[in-house]
Amino acid sequence: MGQNLILNMADKGFTVCAYNRTVSKVDHFLENEAKGKSIVGAHSVEELCAKLKTPRKIILLVKAGQAVDDFIAQLEPHLEKGDIVIDGGNSHFPDSNRRTKELESKGLLFVGSGVSGGEEGARYGPSLMPGGSNAAWPHIKEIFQKTAAQTDGEPCCDWVGEEGAGHYVKMVHNGIEYGDMQLITEAYDILKRGFGMHEKEIADIFERWNKGVLDSYLIEITTQILRYNDDDGTPLVAKILDAASQKGTGKWTATNALDLGMPVTLIGEAVFARCLSAIKEERVRASKVIGGPQIEPFSGDKKQFIDDLEQALYASKIVSYAQGFMLMREAAKTYGWHLNNAGIALMWRGGCIIRSVFLGDITKAYQKNPELENLLFDDFFNKAIHKAQPGWRRIVAQGALWGIPTPAFSTALSFFDGYRTERLPASLLQAQRDFFGAHTFRVLPQFANEKLKEGQDIHINWTGRGGNVSASTYNV
Repeated sequence: MGQNLILNMADKGFTVCAYNRTVSKVDHFLENEAKGKSIVGAHSVEELCAKLKTPRKIILLVKAGQAVDDFIAQLEPHLEKGDIVIDGGNSHFPDSNRRTKELESKGLLFVGSGVSGGEEGARYGPSLMPGGSNAAWPHIKEIFQKTAAQTDGEPCCDWVGEEGAGHYVKMVHNGIEYGDMQLITEAYDILKRGFGMHEKEIADIFERWNKGVLDSYLIEITTQILRYNDDDGTPLVAKILDAASQKGTGKWTATNALDLGMPVTLIGEAVFARCLSAIKEERVRASKVIGGPQIEPFSGDKKQFIDDLEQALYASKIVSYAQGFMLMREAAKTYGWHLNNAGIALMWRGGCIIRSVFLGDITKAYQKNPELENLLFDDFFNKAIHKAQPGWRRIVAQGALWGIPTPAFSTALSFFDGYRTERLPASLLQAQRDFFGAHTFRVLPQFANEKLKEGQDIHINWTGRGGNVSASTYNV
């Protein structure tokens, strides 16, 4: 990533100084990939800082966590007031909040920037999501926006916001990526186990989907993966251990959603699906003792079913992004950031892993109404998801009948039904909580009276036992 980003910046007309603690790598880089380009090397942190013009702009691409703090500590003795330290790794946003404050207190500037697109994106144009010290942006804006991917003449990079806002947006981006990948694998599982299709036939379906509303990088690479055969002609994907790993950004997104009280259910299910896959040996034992339905041959219209599956994938994707933007909206309020949803969607349109035609529609929705409460309120997405509903429901139902797990499809539909429902059974839940723990509840305005007062926290003596009054009202 670091090497490719250096080459990218050099191609855009900037002179870059490369440093790695293994100095032999620097020399090898200069003698090979960087040869003839506007790239110089450094063999120490001190030499690196000495070769940079002020205000120095130093971007770190190291493992998140303590490694970032350790490297900043090495840099500090060689920096001057106004110099800029940029963390381009997948750091957790609270760390970026802290580092911004710490470096600003010393007269330095900090930027925590999400970088998405993998090694290819770093080389030819990633999606960049910088945030941190606002004063740093004018100094790095030209470098970042020229280095980033370009979509419709616009750079896939803009200033996100204060402190850890850049890494927060990258965290949500990665959470949405978890959701997209899980949805795609569920569609594959339904076609593979439900219909017994070969990977080549499934690849043809994904290729067709990639020409419509699902046109995206992840659908594109899925098609390529399914067509890749091992030396014996067997699809390689069929030989890969079905135990998924993770680096933590999806978990951070789900945890933050719980902290902020936001129902980001699809990303949460995508994380748990990876956790379930990881207990492979236990699942193997369970498969021998726990029964379930047999997959009966499908007797309906196969073409219609595949069309339904495409609509289920599209509708669930709409829900996933709606949830992600709900979370960012709440984060902006909670942390005091000024997040631009249209700008974020534009940053994600090119260069990054979740890039897709779909994000262009999201950009338009937020450009049309920057205060849009939820993507489901936008006319375009409202019509799209209602068109998809019948097929979406048939897919979830068929998956259940077959015993094929569809956690992402199912939770997306459950969220949709819950979100569009005026009254949920949480009324009973609150009554249960009050019964066993005096947790109190509030009454609907139309049923308020002298005993059950509107806007006040109420506790009822549900059993009538003891000397308590039948109803008590508490203000908390």
